[in-house]
Amino acid sequence: MAPTFARREDGTIPLHAIGKDDLDDWLKGQDAAVGRWVHANGFTGARGQALMVPGPEGAPVMALAGLGDAQDRARHRFVLAAAVAGLGEGAYDIVSGLTGQALENECFGWLMSTHRFDRYKARTPVKARLVVPRGVDAARVETLAAAEALTRDLIDTPAADMGPDELEAATRDLAAAFGGSVQVTEGEELLSANFPMIHAVGRAAARAPRLIDMRWGETGPRLTLVGKGVCFDTGGLDLKPASAMALMKKDMGGAATVLGLARAIMGLGQKLRLRVLIPAVENAVSGSAMRPGDILTSRKGLTVEVNNTDAEGRLVLADALALADEEAPELILSMATLTGAARVAVGPDLAPFYTDDDAAATALAEAAETVADPVWRMPFHAPYEEMIEPANADLDNAPAGGFAGSITAALFLRRFVTASRYVHFDIYAWQPKPAPARPKGGTGQGARAILQALPRLLPE
Repeated sequence: MAPTFARREDGTIPLHAIGKDDLDDWLKGQDAAVGRWVHANGFTGARGQALMVPGPEGAPVMALAGLGDAQDRARHRFVLAAAVAGLGEGAYDIVSGLTGQALENECFGWLMSTHRFDRYKARTPVKARLVVPRGVDAARVETLAAAEALTRDLIDTPAADMGPDELEAATRDLAAAFGGSVQVTEGEELLSANFPMIHAVGRAAARAPRLIDMRWGETGPRLTLVGKGVCFDTGGLDLKPASAMALMKKDMGGAATVLGLARAIMGLGQKLRLRVLIPAVENAVSGSAMRPGDILTSRKGLTVEVNNTDAEGRLVLADALALADEEAPELILSMATLTGAARVAVGPDLAPFYTDDDAAATALAEAAETVADPVWRMPFHAPYEEMIEPANADLDNAPAGGFAGSITAALFLRRFVTASRYVHFDIYAWQPKPAPARPKGGTGQGARAILQALPRLLPE
């Protein structure tokens, strides 16, 4: 269930969000009894601290939540959410300490701290509920939370229950909820419809590969989102070790993220023509699996030498990107859990992206800072183009040497987009250890930054 605000009602508890450097000034405006209570309980405004302040009858008359110091706020997102677990049961109204965009971001963090993936196990609900603070657009924040919840739930669902069929069903459900349409090309139809690399990657699996094509909106600029939908990745004949397979249910994190972004766009009623393309496959092992050394001919006509069957994501994305480019939308944006090299470069918390457009890069970076959804620009470094050009085909899906793996993957994808502005995200889509508003598990990356930047990325 998507996180929502609580209803404002009698008994709503005023909440003061207080930083360590603001506590003394705040106490000057309070009764002496409040000051004694605060000091007696050791409340300093440290990040994660929470304190209930009782009235004469013992019932809480207010609550305090620590925001930490300036360094805490620079290092950590959703500092208010760190205090939510320490608050007692009830509905809370943030009445001081946060304003503007910071208040909206912290409201989003609070809502996401209440989200639980409970499909397979009952979870204890968060007792502290948030009412809509004055000045906050409740519908917008709830829409963002619902979008992120969708992304997380899709990623967290194991591959047995989130294969190509189920990913298609999730897309159909989303389209139906907002009046969109879906067309699917499946199995052997992929060959006759000229998606040979999607077919080659997915043909070894028991569940048929497919290209999912969702459309929504009748007017405005055209935006096409392409999400990698590898529902499980064994590595194919270049089989992964067991330790590397443990998180491969998340290899459809790009698809989950673009579906969450699409939900936000549709839920906010943005004036654009949206298209979502998801090549949904399993990279499996069987007698029909593609082999190292095979040369595939892509939808675009470029030939690709398969030098590692575990570099399959760029193959399925290439066919989908070629289709997207044929329509020449104003913007094509791809999201994929594509390379381990990106994790080595920037770690799990940053979402690296590639674009040739400096204005687009600036818009994304500034939007990311605004909404606390960090991204980092990486280079389409032209001198590395020769690394993806083998002797026997136009392109190599896995250049030897191991250098610049995320960059060469991005350069590979760029070969399939020629008519449109293009941005590619190489995301991790996983929170490796719990953090406020971000439990261990699937997570969206970059979607809120993209949403914030869209007015600058698309023509009016």
